[in-house]
Amino acid sequence: MEFVNTFWALVPPIVAIVLALITKETFSSLFIGILVGALFVSNFNPIGALDAMIKDGFTEAITGNAGIFMFLVILGIMVALVNSTGAAAAFGRWAAKHVKTRAGTLFATFVLGVLIFIDDYFNCLTVGSVMRPLTDNQKISRAKLAYLIDATAAPICMIAPVSSWAAAVSGVADSMDAGISGIQLFIQAIPFNFYSLLTFVFVIGLVLMGFDYGPMAKSELEALKGNLGSLGGDEEIENTKATLWDMLIPIIVLIIMCIIGLMYVGGFWDPESGVAGDFVGAFGSTDAFVGLPWGSLVAVVFAIIYLCCRRITTFKEAMSCVVKGFNAMVPAILILTFAVTLKNITGLLGAATYVEGVMKAASAGLFKMLPAIIFVVACLLAFATGTSWGTFSILIPIVLPIFKVGDPLLMIGISACLAGAVCGDHCSPISDTTIMASAGANCNHIEHVQTQLPYAITVAALSFVNFIIAGFVQNAWICLPIGFVMTIVVLFILRATVGKKTNAVQQ
Repeated sequence: MEFVNTFWALVPPIVAIVLALITKETFSSLFIGILVGALFVSNFNPIGALDAMIKDGFTEAITGNAGIFMFLVILGIMVALVNSTGAAAAFGRWAAKHVKTRAGTLFATFVLGVLIFIDDYFNCLTVGSVMRPLTDNQKISRAKLAYLIDATAAPICMIAPVSSWAAAVSGVADSMDAGISGIQLFIQAIPFNFYSLLTFVFVIGLVLMGFDYGPMAKSELEALKGNLGSLGGDEEIENTKATLWDMLIPIIVLIIMCIIGLMYVGGFWDPESGVAGDFVGAFGSTDAFVGLPWGSLVAVVFAIIYLCCRRITTFKEAMSCVVKGFNAMVPAILILTFAVTLKNITGLLGAATYVEGVMKAASAGLFKMLPAIIFVVACLLAFATGTSWGTFSILIPIVLPIFKVGDPLLMIGISACLAGAVCGDHCSPISDTTIMASAGANCNHIEHVQTQLPYAITVAALSFVNFIIAGFVQNAWICLPIGFVMTIVVLFILRATVGKKTNAVQQ
């Protein structure tokens, strides 16, 4: 039986996702998905399946993501440092005096997520570590924190011209030589990226209206009773010597050094790179898997020296945080390794070739409906494979030849591809960004997926309708207001029907 380049290529991730949602057990579900894919690749030869799993799966996943693993461990060390020195508790005390409502805390988390637009991994873990003390103080569930992190991480990166995501999209588009620069294509597509933009409207609406629905409402009501849904291990230590700045200064240095690291790796200071002195060009050629570890390593060394000099910790205590930070990130690293292995196996089965055939068949139908079709295909592919980068890398080379340069449908089609990639990635249990959001909030991964899925599907449905309209109207400044109004109307309907008020004043 032929499994390669057919629908069977998408079966292994579908198996893993369904099992994860049913059993609520991540590792075994991912492993079974990997095993099914390896058996397909080897045509059910046990030795060949084992070889595919080890050589092409796990080994490639570990070596290819070593930089991100290093970044995760360093951020874990940073979080352990600010917790063990009492700096996180000091920040929590300060925040409790200035942000006194649940709505204010939720909005502050959203704003911080929007401000950190450089990279989604960096966004997830930084926002999580900074905001956990504040959200815990306001009895906001870790699942809600994870959703806010996830709802800003990938969506803001996908509409920020200076980000690792913009660089990735530009690189794929430039390789096609379509008569328009990759970064220009990315910027012109931003107004039509309905999923990212409507997600922001949706989140702000939820915060202002003060309600939740579905599994998230249950998690929020439990949080008001004191059950936040934390995995533990992030208890804060009180230290009268620690101040607000003992947390803020290391975080600010981390942000600055990661930006510098991304610029350095991109060749900003290299006169032979061709992008020397070009800020946008440097981000267009950078490698986040190198730049983020580069910057974070410098930042964590600075943090250790700074906190020791402040005498709120000793060198020995600081070194013990290295082990604590690593241990805290082991679950995230394992899940990420399994998820990337599954993606590798799916790649061996030719998922890209199968999707290309589906897209070409679709383009022969209703042409103005094509953006909506592209959006759905991108959603399904990203959901099944857990990778938005892989999704737009597959679809952009397919979408570009379909439309002519200068045709408004080209920008709408590219936007549909990017929006669908973010949407599917946002929903998928095996997405690295979803995994990072769980790690940032320190909550159960499957609970995060289940609580945010109804929200993501709601925005996806609104985006789909908007892409249908855009295919005929072809004007973002008409389509966007329609999308905003639809989102607000749907929120009012949800609040009146299935919504549960979750902004109750704490007693």
